[in-house]
Amino acid sequence: MSKRVALVTGAVGGIGTAIVTELAKAGFKVAGTYIAMEAKILPDWKAAREKEGVSCELFEVDVTDFDACIKLIADVEAKCGPVDVLVNNAGITRDATMKKMKKDNWDMVINTNLNSVFNVTRNVVEGMLDRSYGRIVNISSMNGQKGQFGQANYSAAKSGIHGFTMSLAQEVARKGITVNSVSPGYTATPMVRAIDEKILKSIIAQIPAGRMAEPEEIAWTVRFLADERSGFINGANVPVNGAQYTCF
Repeated sequence: MSKRVALVTGAVGGIGTAIVTELAKAGFKVAGTYIAMEAKILPDWKAAREKEGVSCELFEVDVTDFDACIKLIADVEAKCGPVDVLVNNAGITRDATMKKMKKDNWDMVINTNLNSVFNVTRNVVEGMLDRSYGRIVNISSMNGQKGQFGQANYSAAKSGIHGFTMSLAQEVARKGITVNSVSPGYTATPMVRAIDEKILKSIIAQIPAGRMAEPEEIAWTVRFLADERSGFINGANVPVNGAQYTCF
């Protein structure tokens, strides 16, 4: 049997890199996306993955552009094969209180974090339905569950991701496709680790586990949901937040 193909959006960020690595080591043929402004980090990123023995085909795309996503999926499938696993991971923050939030920053976060999930999934799901198999994993956030001061745009987008997840799961379950979301809490990506030490300590003090998640822990959850044996987990949200936010 040939390797199953996994596509990860936002592949070269902290969590994206961990997901790419985990899926590649699990035996998937991995494709990933990046945006133009990330091109300068690609040589070092690729060198680090090669050192780890991880292979990933990279594709530049603006996931907020529906037509660009049509081309993306055509290019991925021409080079790697049909997409069996989709991980919608691309995301940004543009934090501000509502009083100070600019419309551009609202639109940018909704387009990148939520509309992109539709743009990519819409162009993958038909093939999954035709083949009666697929795994879709959407990266949401703890703050999409509980909200967060100064993150109305981000929290709205991440909450919307799980509404999308639950609805699509009901549409495609009979065809052997699962759609689930993962909601990380604070995660020790390079970007987060660069935060002022005093602020980091105040963040960690709120986490019952006494630490942040490692990107690899988020990636392991994605791998579990992407596995062929996870076929009856559908429409679910998996929190990975060290008990910082618990709900029934």
